[in-house]
Formats: sequence, C-alpha cells, structure tokens
Amino acid sequence: MRGLLILATVFVSVFGKETFEGHQVLRITATNEVQINLLKELSELEHLQLDFWMEPVHKSLPVDVRVPFHSLQPVKSFLAYNKIHYEVMIKDLQDLLDMEQREMLRSRALQPRSTDDYDYTNYHTLDEINSFIDTLVKENPRLVRKIEIGHSYEKRPLIVLQFSTGPNRPGIWIDTGIHSREWITQACGTWFAKKIATDYGRDEALTAILDNYDIFLEIVTNPDGYDYTHKTNRMWRKTRKPNPGSDCVGVDPNRNWGTGFGGAGSSSNPCSETYRGPYVNSESEVKAIVDFVKSHGNIKAFLSIHSYSQMLLFPYGDTSIPCPDHEELNELARKAITDLKSLYGTTYIYGSTYDTIYQASGTTSDWTYDQGIKYSYTFELRDDGHYGFILPADQIVPTAEETWLALMTIMEHTKNNPY
Repeated sequence: MRGLLILATVFVSVFGKETFEGHQVLRITATNEVQINLLKELSELEHLQLDFWMEPVHKSLPVDVRVPFHSLQPVKSFLAYNKIHYEVMIKDLQDLLDMEQREMLRSRALQPRSTDDYDYTNYHTLDEINSFIDTLVKENPRLVRKIEIGHSYEKRPLIVLQFSTGPNRPGIWIDTGIHSREWITQACGTWFAKKIATDYGRDEALTAILDNYDIFLEIVTNPDGYDYTHKTNRMWRKTRKPNPGSDCVGVDPNRNWGTGFGGAGSSSNPCSETYRGPYVNSESEVKAIVDFVKSHGNIKAFLSIHSYSQMLLFPYGDTSIPCPDHEELNELARKAITDLKSLYGTTYIYGSTYDTIYQASGTTSDWTYDQGIKYSYTFELRDDGHYGFILPADQIVPTAEETWLALMTIMEHTKNNPY
C-alpha cells in the first residue's frame, strides 16, 4: 500500500491532476447480513484502493463504491462468486469529470462584476467563491459582514458570512462543504448567501427571521480540501493535515467532534475516509467552529449541509438512545422534507442518524446538540444514486431552491419556538 501511495504521489506531482479513467462506480445491493459482512471484508483490502461512497452498513441501504480500473475484474468476480447483486452506476468516472471541467471553463469566460452576474448554474474554484463573498459584502454593507473564525492547516482563512440587522441576536448557523468533494454543497452555499441578501426586506418570512436572529453561513468549511479537489484530486474528502507516521493525509472533519469521539462509525486508520484524527478537535477547521459556537453562546439552530443520498438527519448518530427532543425534531424534519418535495418532487428520508443510516461517532450534529443547540440537523442533498458526488451543474439551482424551502421551515420553527 505504501508503494502505491508513493507512486500516486509522484504521478500527481509530475502530471498534475489525478485522473480516473476507467474507474467505475458500482451500486451494490446486499440481501442479508452475511453479504454485508462480506462487503465490509472487501472494503478492508487496501490493495484494491476502493473508495466507498456509501458504506456497507445494513441491507436496507445500497452500497456505492468507486472501483479503480485495475480492480474491476477481482471486485466483480468477488461479487459474482458470492451472489451479491450490483449495477454499474457510473461507467467511466473520468467522462463525468471531463464534462464537469468543460462546463467550468465555459463559465470562466465571463468574469462577474457583481453577484447578479455570478454563474450560480456552475461550480466554482475557491478563489472564485472568495471573490463572490467579498463582492456580496461590498454590495450589502448594512446586512452582511465577513468574519474570520480561524485558519485551516494550510493557513487559509476560515470565512463566515454574518447576516445581521441588529446587535446581540441569537444565531442560526449553516455550513456547507465540510467534506470537500461534495461540490453541490458549496455551490448551494453561494446561492443561499445571495438569496438571503436579496430577499431581506422583500420576503416576509425571511425578514422576520433576520429581524430576530443572525444567520451565520460558512460556505467553504474545508478550504484546503476544496482547493485540492480542484487542483489535484476531485475525489478528496478529508482535510489536508499530514498524519505523523503515515503516508496518508487528512482527517474526516465530520468524525472529529467531541460527542462519541472514537466510537463505532469512525476509523483509527489514517488511510480511511472516516479517520477520526488523533484527538478531539485536532483539525483547525473543526476547532474554529467549536470555539465560535462556545464564544457566541446563543446559537439556536445548527444546519450542516452534505451530499449525497437525500436525507435529513438529526441526533443521535453515536447511540440508538433517542435524544430528549426526538419527537419534535422528527416532526420538524418531516415537515421540512415535505416542503422540500413540493417544488420538484425530490423525495428525502428522515430520522436520527443512527436509525436512518448507521452508527456514526464524533459527528457535528451530535456535538452541537449536546451544546444545547436543539435544532441540530444534517442534510444529505441530491442525488440518491445516479451521479453521486459528481452531480451535474444543471442541478445546482434546483437543488438549492428546494433545500432553501427546508431550511426556511427549520429557521421559521426556530424563530417561533424560542428556548
């Protein structure tokens, strides 16, 4: 494994971007626990270099895995031998990535002079998003402020937009892009920012929220990882902090939080996509949010946006024991996904993380809930298994529009039910 990693590093350093020619994404359907356990064993074979987009947890959920070209034959043979059904979800991953890049290059032909000119129908680099942020603040000086809550491992500023109409207000937090390859989330984050700035004073419901609450929006929560997905490896998920004693880089920032840290659903292996890190809040990107939440002291809703699989999740993830506010959070989630579905018919499932998908320890929403933030939710945006992390750019605005309806439902409920 070490030799393969070094070879990959040399290839990237010489030729630039890592390519995924011939890589396929398989959607695997297990029918029983025996097959789930076989898939878990498969996932531990490091020489195959498999990248599980949706991990094997139980038979009610599909398993999506990116398989490098050199591993296709042994993986498909393994599945056939064990009579485990699969379909090819993505025939050649590089074809989708090439299409994505062509669309981005087309967008760059026109440089926006204002946030009205910004292309919300396309994906953007970190520099382009930061330029958008600066322009939005300049255009809306009485409503929007840019604050830096810290710096990433590679010394990039961790930028949060504060939408505020008065001092000493309780807060609502929204973050996108904590997992860097989930580009639909950062794209939605820019759309949300423009929506808030545009609709204040025009939309009665949003105006009422902002007249009573500040909204804090961190669009690129993992800037090092996001920049890396554009310049080197589109499939990068984690942070970019080196791990002493390992050739593998980065920590899963959604396993690095204090509640349930180190438990099931996270990994102690630095090469794993769910590596939890050496200790709680070891990642500066996580520690900055922790410090901000504690310093603010009055955040009332915390909404973390991920992709993919079309789910709305709430605590807990590290235990099957229902959280004290389970019934209210469950009903609010039901209402939010109903409102989301009303626009384009997109169907979500909802529930506690533990019951809905799997046990996951050290996650954002568990920690924020335990800090007293009742309305702590995690979104998993489109899609439910056709493009996965490579959602076509023409779905950005529809995804943002429908997600905004759910966000408004939760924010209005927060405003109407103070605690």
